Amino acid sequence: MVFALMAVWEWMSPCRSQSFDRRQRWPANLGLAMLNAILVRIITPVTVFGVAVAAQSNGWGLMNVVAFPALPAAIVSFVALDLVIFLQHVVFHRIALLWRFHRVHHADLEFDVTTGLRFHPGEAVISLIVKMMAVLTLGASPVVVLCFEVVLNATSMFNHGNVRLPSSTDALLRKILVTPDMHRVHHSAIASEMNSNFGFNFSFWDRLFKTYRAQPGGGHEAIRLGIDEFRAPTELALGRMLRQPWI
Repeated sequence: MVFALMAVWEWMSPCRSQSFDRRQRWPANLGLAMLNAILVRIITPVTVFGVAVAAQSNGWGLMNVVAFPALPAAIVSFVALDLVIFLQHVVFHRIALLWRFHRVHHADLEFDVTTGLRFHPGEAVISLIVKMMAVLTLGASPVVVLCFEVVLNATSMFNHGNVRLPSSTDALLRKILVTPDMHRVHHSAIASEMNSNFGFNFSFWDRLFKTYRAQPGGGHEAIRLGIDEFRAPTELALGRMLRQPWI
């Protein structure tokens, strides 16, 4: 549903023109997403949800040790999980081996809803392990974990959208949430811009950790997306994406 809404929005009100159309990029990007669904995504909600159920049943994790009321526990757990994803994202940029997997996401030569689905299976597996450890440590409830997974997937498609928002709406939303214009800066080929705006859900993490950048230096229409090492159109193929971590 979110994917369809974003695809229609992009068609009706794109933020910027694209040099590579959907026929060149979408089959491989969606193919990678389907591969992840087969290898990882089918397992991920069950596994993370199962860890949450086990933690709740056995009294493991902070929320099951400290007597938090249900609503504050849910809010703290959700925000804490979002912080974990933010920090994981930063680490994927800082550690060379992890960056090799994550750069597959950044190597897309355009920026749209399918970019939010374009992750190497190796990164998806590592992210699964990190989330499992976070859920076990926090003792987040199964309901919170399920809600977080749904929101994370939805916001990944939203904040990668090639959609135009009125500047006033964007400014209001990004006080709390990551907007497409905010996250597009992160996909710039310029290193200083790429190493900013790491958030997926909440925008305040970047302000707190001093990684926030309001706009790309040359503006959104002129922004150079992707990674310099992978600018050939052949790099948009599914097979090339799967091999990129080892190139």
